[in-house]
Amino acid sequence: MIKKIPFKKLIILVAILALPGFLYYLLQAKGKNRYKPLPIYGPKTVLATYQKKRGKIIPDTLYHTIKPIDFINQDGAFLAFADLKRKIIIVNFFYTRNQNLNATLNKRLKSLYDEYKGNKIIKFVSITVDSQFDKPVVLKQYARSLKIDTKQWYFLTGDNAQVFDLAKNQFYVNAHKVKDGDFIVSEKLILLDAEHRIRGYYDGTSVSAILQLSDELKVQITEELRKIKAEN
Repeated sequence: MIKKIPFKKLIILVAILALPGFLYYLLQAKGKNRYKPLPIYGPKTVLATYQKKRGKIIPDTLYHTIKPIDFINQDGAFLAFADLKRKIIIVNFFYTRNQNLNATLNKRLKSLYDEYKGNKIIKFVSITVDSQFDKPVVLKQYARSLKIDTKQWYFLTGDNAQVFDLAKNQFYVNAHKVKDGDFIVSEKLILLDAEHRIRGYYDGTSVSAILQLSDELKVQITEELRKIKAEN
């Protein structure tokens, strides 16, 4: 005898089975993207030039982009932020002596890294605010403790004044020195697109925020792949 499935359970089952197809339709239907692009944060300038789309005049807009700055990575080699062009980047500010924040933030960030490990378009960048202590050898040891590939997840150090300025005036997050060995640093993860424009802020200590970032990374990857396809 075939057991009848209760109506409520049947509705839930149908919804679960239909959801992947529905999401795919939202992202790509008949070759046309139907997803909603992520917002672009920071100041913007409306230019005098414009484009016409479907008969409408749309002014060109110049969006805020992160300025180029040179760092030293965990191997003691120079790394210019410009070298990461055409990559989607997840950035955070930290310092190794802040064990309380690091224990939580790196657990969340590591889970995201594990999900996208080996994805050539995704890079992770952790910038220390404690350059006096966080020398390359310290950052390298710290990276080893996380068991990550430092060709995908970089740990960077640089002049503290430049780093504080970068955090405040480019990424718009808190980062400043309180006293020797003690800093105020934002727990935010910042998502940059391939043009180094800010596309999202996420609480690095929150499981739900990390899940949101993971979902929105997929949206951003779709956007970047569309650009690459259009250029070829």
